[in-house]
Amino acid sequence: MLKLWKWYQNSLATHPIKTQVISSGIIWGIGDIAAQAVTHSTAKAHHLQTHEEEDKELKINWRRVATTTLFGLGFVGPVGHFWYERLDRIIRVRLKLQPKSFRFVASKVAADGIIFGPLDLLVFFTYMGFSSGKSSAQVKEDVKRDFLPALILEGGVWPIVQVANFRFVPVRYQLLYVNFFCLLDSCFLSWVEQQQDAPWKQWFKSFQPLKEGEGQGG
Repeated sequence: MLKLWKWYQNSLATHPIKTQVISSGIIWGIGDIAAQAVTHSTAKAHHLQTHEEEDKELKINWRRVATTTLFGLGFVGPVGHFWYERLDRIIRVRLKLQPKSFRFVASKVAADGIIFGPLDLLVFFTYMGFSSGKSSAQVKEDVKRDFLPALILEGGVWPIVQVANFRFVPVRYQLLYVNFFCLLDSCFLSWVEQQQDAPWKQWFKSFQPLKEGEGQGG
């Protein structure tokens, strides 16, 4: 394990972007495999509760794994690399906030939650929709269905994760730290996307007609 860590450090020092991109792709791919396993286990439990006899073995959708891996390679890796580097430079140099101070960490967490978090979700659900062969109208409906539930549920977790990240982790390792949590996050997002019109999502959809009604009333 120590040798692997030293190898990663050397690779990061020599080829920072390439290392971040490849590691992101691998972790997101593993996360999708885990998501499919979770979805299969949930469906199996549902069949048992409803006394259905269907008991299929888990068959990994490798095309979906490849698609999710490409998301890690093409978006999370390169965008995340530049995001954490530039965010640190802006907060530390332009705003002149003391590193590791409360305002420094709070500013980073706020910027990450307001800018990068929603963008990451929007790109993920849009990309996964088009990659599965859906039309623009179908992708739009999927985003409307999945974006708000994921954003609200993640909003209660990621700020805590990022406080520790921005307070204790050096900038060059911040994407790696995030990617380890993305192993769970990619699993969660894939699970959310696979749930389609699950009953628990209906509660979040109740906010949309309210907003539309307020807009029409104005």
